[in-house]
Amino acid sequence: MTIETMRAGVPFAANLARHGERAAVIAGEEVLTYRDLAGRVDDMVSAFGPGRKLVALEAGNTVSALVAYLAGLSSANPLLVLPSGGGTAAERLIAAYDPDLVVRVQDNENPAASATGAVLEVRRERSRHELHPQLALLLSTSGSTGSPKLVRLSADSIQANAAAIAEYLQLRPTDRAATTLPLSYCYGMSVINSHLLAGASLALTDLSVVDPCFWDLVHTRKVTSFAAVPYTFDLLDRVGFADMDVPELRYITQAGGRLDPERVRSYARLGQRKGWDLYVMYGQTEATARMAYLPPDQAIDNPQAIGVPVPGGAFRLEPVPGLDASELVYTGPNVMLGYAERPQDLALGRVVDELRTGDLARLGPDGLYEIVGRRSRFLKIVGLRVDLGQVEQLLADFGVNGAVAGTDDTVVAAIEGDHDLPLIAKALAQDLGLPRAAVELHRVETIPRLGSGKPDYPAIAALHAATNASGTAHDDGAAAPGPGSPDVRRIFSEVLEVDAVADTDSFVSLGGDSLSYVAASVRLEHALGRLPQGWHLMPVCELAPGARPAEAAGLTKSSPERTGRRHWMLRPMETGIVLRAVAIVAIVSTHIGLFHWQGTAHVLMAVAGYNYARFQLSGTRMDRLRRQLRSITRIVVPSMAVIALAFAVTDKYAWHNVFLLNPLLGPPGWSDYSRFWFVEILVHILIGMALLLAVPAVDRAVRRWPWAFGLALVAVDLPALYGLVQSSYPGQGPVLWLFGIGWAAAASRSIRQRSAVTAVALMTVPASFDNPYRCATILAGCLVLLWLTTLPVPRGLRRITALLASASLYIYVTHWLVYPAVETMIGHDGVAKAFLVLASLACGVLYWAASTRVMASAERRLNRTAAPAASRRQRAKDQT
Repeated sequence: MTIETMRAGVPFAANLARHGERAAVIAGEEVLTYRDLAGRVDDMVSAFGPGRKLVALEAGNTVSALVAYLAGLSSANPLLVLPSGGGTAAERLIAAYDPDLVVRVQDNENPAASATGAVLEVRRERSRHELHPQLALLLSTSGSTGSPKLVRLSADSIQANAAAIAEYLQLRPTDRAATTLPLSYCYGMSVINSHLLAGASLALTDLSVVDPCFWDLVHTRKVTSFAAVPYTFDLLDRVGFADMDVPELRYITQAGGRLDPERVRSYARLGQRKGWDLYVMYGQTEATARMAYLPPDQAIDNPQAIGVPVPGGAFRLEPVPGLDASELVYTGPNVMLGYAERPQDLALGRVVDELRTGDLARLGPDGLYEIVGRRSRFLKIVGLRVDLGQVEQLLADFGVNGAVAGTDDTVVAAIEGDHDLPLIAKALAQDLGLPRAAVELHRVETIPRLGSGKPDYPAIAALHAATNASGTAHDDGAAAPGPGSPDVRRIFSEVLEVDAVADTDSFVSLGGDSLSYVAASVRLEHALGRLPQGWHLMPVCELAPGARPAEAAGLTKSSPERTGRRHWMLRPMETGIVLRAVAIVAIVSTHIGLFHWQGTAHVLMAVAGYNYARFQLSGTRMDRLRRQLRSITRIVVPSMAVIALAFAVTDKYAWHNVFLLNPLLGPPGWSDYSRFWFVEILVHILIGMALLLAVPAVDRAVRRWPWAFGLALVAVDLPALYGLVQSSYPGQGPVLWLFGIGWAAAASRSIRQRSAVTAVALMTVPASFDNPYRCATILAGCLVLLWLTTLPVPRGLRRITALLASASLYIYVTHWLVYPAVETMIGHDGVAKAFLVLASLACGVLYWAASTRVMASAERRLNRTAAPAASRRQRAKDQT
């Protein structure tokens, strides 16, 4: 029997090949046509083996997970979709339903992985379960809680809902959706189903919208749509989406919870100006995904509405006894078969013909439905449906007596007894699949109760309001942690000197730059145990505390010998941080004569370009300009203070040094006046970049082609580098090309781009100096920055490495004063040179600590002075 005759599954998944050579999936550099995708699905179906089985799938936004998902749908093997990332929630479902086959997605390099990149754990050749012929999909009813209560969906329901979505979105083969939501979430799954049904394509990614790489993908792959939950719009505001030029974008969809009507109206108007539509939608897993949508032309006038039923569906309003309201009831071909709470339920057929949504609704005079409340105790937070009763059961499993209420963005629990609330909140957030900031626990003597003895849930929810009003929390470890708790907000607040840190803030959006990056990364790594890649772009609520190493937390005992060995264990540290620390030691040691290692200052110029591309390109033009000017000020003020002192007490410098103008106004060639060249030229480049990016056309070009813009900076400097024209900075030579190489290194997203930057470095570095050793240093530094995200550092040297990297600029400007002064007292022999290096490094670190504190205090005073004036201007504007 062939694969085709075996299939009785979902039609769109079983007939992928009918779309031929049209692009189906784009994942990184890989492009799969529909014919390619169908071939991989066939291979996966063969791997499933004969007979019908219950297949559990670890679902993620990867090609291998997508292939396994489509193989299950096309071959009529019922899929139990596990939460993304596995963990305890997934294992609970596996234990509860005992699937016949478990598909775990792995890298293709894993020797156990199949050709499709997935590991198949075949538990039995024939299923032990009785599986109803219509059963196609099993999805969790409440996000990633691991609750054994699942929604049973049929092949007909999946096909019907995909067709309805494709109809009202008017999907066409030329459409391409970016997968901004996980495959394990029914909303994200519906995006995949509807696009593959229509012969459209998917840009497969798990990047966040705050990551510049996501927008690079949107532009290069000509993405026409993406899906958003309410939380996504907070992130879009943070990255300056309103100012972005996304010419291919055709529409944005929104579901996963109620979006504030004013936000709906605002984005609908933005779409009108930019040429794309906003589709506000309403759905539940029990209806496969979508039940209603708001036509885009109604979003401005009726932003509070969920709209009209999807094609093929219908609503009715059923009065609720005891309430002056009606429950919304839905009927349609996409309604589930029913629930499953145990393996025996997999044999059941349809037991549900209509869906009681649990939402209270009304029908407006314009024929649009509107949700006015909830009948049951469910919340939707960041797109996940949270059963508050299930949360109470999880607390009971922890041995905790608690009652749970909540808002549209927070689970709020009152907890009796003396418990470690931060630890419980962290575990609860992980089990629920929620950001840590969305779980708020309050210690109470007794749970508030009504006269009937039932928990007083409004009083519990009021604890959240009281916390917001007072700005403090009640031992929950989230809103206002103690001094020793590993809290991201506190670290950002202290390192960046800001008073308020919101859930949606990131390091970059709060004004973080390369000068504050090192301190923040070291403190966060100590608090969280391990920093995720791209943490500086992630919102605070996604940087939940992770498990800290036992020895870091002081929970293990060991002998002095083992402690000594651990002290020198290698641990990874970000490449840019290590290069800054090594370079400043080499620079100071070379100038003093302890040893000679030339070229490291030029490596620092590449690091500067690398950091600029990471920290200074997000947000609106005005936000970015303010952040850039702040960073420039933090370089200019302490540098000018030191150089002014040197000018006053020595005869080696001139007034143009004080104002960082020596490369332009000083004598040609190298002289004592040229000692501060690195700071001077860096400031000139940063000012030039700030002015250039303030031009709207340039801003759009950089957002669309960030990698190419870095190479363009290299190209601008090539005539001077090769001696075709005279350098603007005689005596120092051109260095903008190094800044550009660093920029391109940060913007490189593929092996092809990194290889191209490598070729550019090999072409340009040998032309920079006649000294081959200096050129080798510069080339090695650029390639390490390009290809290695981390470098191993002995654990005992990590703190000093971070200090030196943080203070590198301050060490550079101060050492020219420190070591000559100390040298007159102690001499210049070998031991004295080593002492001079240590003294220069130490003084630079002390100056960094003092000047950072002084400038932060000045910024706070300036902000306090500016706030009332801004408030008066706003009031005057409002009155006008």
